[in-house]
Formats: sequence, structure tokens, C-alpha cells
Amino acid sequence: MSKAPIDDAGSVRAGEEVDLDRVGAFLKASGLKLDGTPTLKQFPGGASNLTYLIHYDNRDLILRRPPFGRIAKSSHDMVREARIMQALRPVYPTVPEILTICEDTEVIGVPFYVMERLVGVIPRQNLPRELALDADQTRQLCRNVIDRLVELHKLDPKATGLDSFGKGEGYVARQVEGWSKRYRAAITDDVGGFESVMQWLADKQPKQEVAICLIHNDFRFDNVVLDPQDPLEVIGVLDWEMATLGDPMMDLGSALAYWVQADDDPFMQGSRRQPTNAPGMLTRDEVIAYYGERTGWSVANFDFYEVYGLFRLMGIVQQIYKRFKEGSTTNPAFANFGPFVNYLGQRCERIIAASKL
Repeated sequence: MSKAPIDDAGSVRAGEEVDLDRVGAFLKASGLKLDGTPTLKQFPGGASNLTYLIHYDNRDLILRRPPFGRIAKSSHDMVREARIMQALRPVYPTVPEILTICEDTEVIGVPFYVMERLVGVIPRQNLPRELALDADQTRQLCRNVIDRLVELHKLDPKATGLDSFGKGEGYVARQVEGWSKRYRAAITDDVGGFESVMQWLADKQPKQEVAICLIHNDFRFDNVVLDPQDPLEVIGVLDWEMATLGDPMMDLGSALAYWVQADDDPFMQGSRRQPTNAPGMLTRDEVIAYYGERTGWSVANFDFYEVYGLFRLMGIVQQIYKRFKEGSTTNPAFANFGPFVNYLGQRCERIIAASKL
């Protein structure tokens, strides 16, 4: 393996600037020892919360804030995300350290938090060529990433003091009802209603959860940080906004909704945001089997969780697309989200048609 390229930020997107003078004053008032004049960059992505790099002479910091524009009332709770990370870090050390939380909306208009920067490699759309991973190494990396999800799911929420971060029992029913409601509220005139998908999820949901544990709810390769000295090793797991207590199979289904493998069709390949198509990567079926082996939980009849994950992704994407159509967010990458929602809905329909549930 060659020297790994460190993940870095770029220019701040137009319309997504942050008042660095006000942020800097808040940081120093919070007791952080910072030298020099800060500079601001923005990390790529940003379909949901926005992530910035603040550089000082003596250290780099990461700032997380909600997206611009109108957002759902219960979404993008930066304070809750930071509190979860603070509670989780002692028992799950791949969580970055929270340095300060700002609940005062007078600073930049919304709550935000600042955390340590984990210097490493974030595997985004493609594995960096500099890594020169062969198929066996890529397969091991894939297993290592899944193992971090398994470790999270095997934590005892009560023993770790994390049992207050969600309602727990009844999670499956709440999610099916909640995402159906959110999807209906976000429908635009160029996407399908997919009422049959929502009805199938309501009818086929399991009567009780496989387990109640802490789930990440957005577990992807581009939310992990790899050690630049040993890029098969995961040193960080990011983006805990949607973490809660729930069913681990729902978490796995949500993760697999983003899992584009090498033999997927061209439209799906066009949506790929992580390197799950690389030679050596596990297929979705192999991920399910490996997860079942590592956890000891049955992964039979996974169709429900697969359809749920895809439908949940539909809801997330459609909420963003609605904001884009209303003009409250201007990222040009969102322009194709409507056709993608329709594609995902049709994929759900095909799985349902073939399911034996």
C-alpha cells in the first residue's frame, strides 16, 4: 500500500458561508486555546448537515451545522448529535471528541458544535488509487467497516448510559409510520406516490424488534475515517445525527440502501457515493450473511429490512429535493434527486413482487 491521501476540505459553497469572526469569538470564549487567524473550508457532500474545517496555526477543528433553508422540525438536531457522541465516546472510542456545543442561535443563526479533527482517509466515491489495495485487502477493509457496526449494535445501552437516546421498543412501527408520513408531506408533482410500498411495509413489519440497541442510522463508508498509516483500520465513525435506540436490522437495511455493488444497473451506479463496487467488496447478500455470522442474529427474510432501507432513503432524498425545488437550497447536485426517488420506489416494487413474505 502506498501513502494514503488525507481527506481534506475545499472552498465554501456559495450561499453556505459561516461568519468566522463570530464563530472564532465563541470558540475562544469557550476556553479553546487557538493561535493565529482562522481560515474556513468546507468538506464535500453536504446533502444533509454541513461540515466545515476551521484551521488555526496550532490546530484544526471541525464545525457541524444544519443545512440552510426550511427543515423538518425534528431534523438536524446538532445539540442532540453532539450529546450522543459525548456519551458514546468512552465506550466506542472511534467517535471524535466534542470540544464545544453552541446552542445560542445569535452566533450563526442555528445551533452547531465543534469537534476534533481526525486526520485520516475518508473513502468516498472511489478508493484512492494511492492505496493500491488488492481484492483481498479491499475485502478485509469491508469486513473491518462492518465490524464497527457490529460492535456498536452489541453495546449494552443501559450499561453504557445510552438508554435515554431513544424510545426503543416499538421502533419498527414508528419508523414505518414516520417515514410514510414524511414522504407524503414531501411529495412533489414529478415523483410517484408509492402508496403500495408504504402499505406493504405496514402489513409486513415484524411484530417485535430483533433487539433494542444503539443504531447509527447513516452507516456508510464515507462516514468512516481510516488510519493513514494502515488504511485497513477504522479510526473514526462520523455523522451521528440520526443515532437512536432501535432495531439493528433496520440499521443494516438503511446502510445497504446506499450499497451499490459492481453488477448494479447504470442508474444505480450513477448514484454511488462510496466504493462498494470495488473488486473484493462484499455484495449486499454477503454483507447480510457476514453480519448474521458476527452477531448471531437471524438474517432470514431480510426483504422487509431491504425495502424499508430503500424507502427511508426515498424519504430523505425527497425532503432534500423538495427544498431544492422550493429554492431554499441551491446545491446543483440536488437537481436529479426526483428521478432517483422514482427509481428507488420502482426498485422497492420489484423486491416486493419477488418477496415470499
